[in-house]
Order: sequence, then structure tokens, then C-alpha cells
Amino acid sequence: MSRLQTADMKILVVEDEPLISSFIEKGLRAEGYAVETVDRGDKALERARLLDPDLVVLDIMLPGLDGFDVLGALRASDPELPVVMLTARSEIPDRVSGLDLGATDYMVKPFAFAELSARIRAHLRAAEARGQRADRLQASGLTLDLLRRDVESQRGGPVPLSAKEFALLAYFMRHPGQVLSRQQILDGVWGYAFDPRSNLVDVYIGYLRRKLAEAGARGAVETVRGMGYRLVQSRP
Repeated sequence: MSRLQTADMKILVVEDEPLISSFIEKGLRAEGYAVETVDRGDKALERARLLDPDLVVLDIMLPGLDGFDVLGALRASDPELPVVMLTARSEIPDRVSGLDLGATDYMVKPFAFAELSARIRAHLRAAEARGQRADRLQASGLTLDLLRRDVESQRGGPVPLSAKEFALLAYFMRHPGQVLSRQQILDGVWGYAFDPRSNLVDVYIGYLRRKLAEAGARGAVETVRGMGYRLVQSRP
């Protein structure tokens, strides 16, 4: 990707070690990217909403919210955003957790900038090849528009949802037919740790089901006893 092609590409770097952050920022700016850096997880979510980056480089061990929490929140709002996790935590369980939560890639410190840059180019090319980012999700007779922030039911028209209900439905629509535990839903939608004994998920599932039923999509979210919930893949 040439300097001309990278000129409009925005990258958010989330890293609390100043030397590493500065090193990455200078290297990416030299390649023509527009780069912004933050050093806290909570700031990362705020800046991601305002900046609308094309890619995020994300550390795991951060103050405020850790990288896994940030990743979950990013995925809830934008399932196609490329996220490259960059961390000193090299253990297999950490890598698995990051990839299961939706990380696009996972690099371990220390790292070579040339490799990081190459991976960033690859993920940006892949995003461009699929039309940058998917603007819509479709499942179970529902269409969710991520840019307009609205939902349509094939049977009942518009489905008015609150911001959190929208994020909850988006999370289900990214995993149609997959059984999601309450903890997975908490991590993916709320983005930070709640007591797993909380009934927060059940309450919002109830809100969402009621509104979907009113729009003709009754039964779209079903309970799998002892395991969690899932969005059925199609409606009869």
C-alpha cells in the first residue's frame, strides 16, 4: 500500500508504555497513516467512537479497562473493525481469549516494526476487498444497519431499540445459531466485568424479545437451558 493510499487511513494505537507507543506512532506516520494514541482502555473506547478508525492496535495490560474488555466493546459496536492485539502476554490461553473475543491478529512483544506494518497492510487490504467494513448484518429475518443504527424486521418493519438493546442484537447477529453464555454476552456487549450472577443479561434479553415480537420476530432469541441464548438462523 503506497503513501498516497494510506493518507486517509486512520489507526488508533492503544498502548500505555510511552516508548512503545511513540515508536509505533512514528513508524506508522512515516508510512503515511493518520495515527492517534491513547494510554487507557476507557479512553480507547471514547476515541474509537469519535475517530472511527480503520484499524486498532491494542495492548492487553492497560489501566482503566484491559485490552480484552476494550476488544469486547469494540466488537459489540463494529464487528468488522480490524484489531491487532500487541502484548507481552504470550501464553496460549491469552492468545485463545483474544482470538475468541474477535481479535483480527495477535502479536507478542518484543516485535519487529516491519512485521507489524506488514500485518496492518494485510488487514487493511482485506477490509478494503470486502468493501471496507460491512455496514449491515442479516439473520433471522432481521436486518441491522450499523451506520444508520436501525433495525428492520421482514415481517413487521422498523424495530425501535435502545443503544444497549441494539448492541445486544448486533452481538447475536454476528453469531447466528451459536449458543452464547451469559458471561460471553456480558463481555461482548457491556465490555467489562459484571458479576456473572447478575440478571442484567436476562433483563435485556427480555426487553429485546418483547420489541422483536412486536415487530413480527417472535422467538428469534431462544433460551438453551443451562447454557445461554442463541439467535435462530432462520424463521419459518
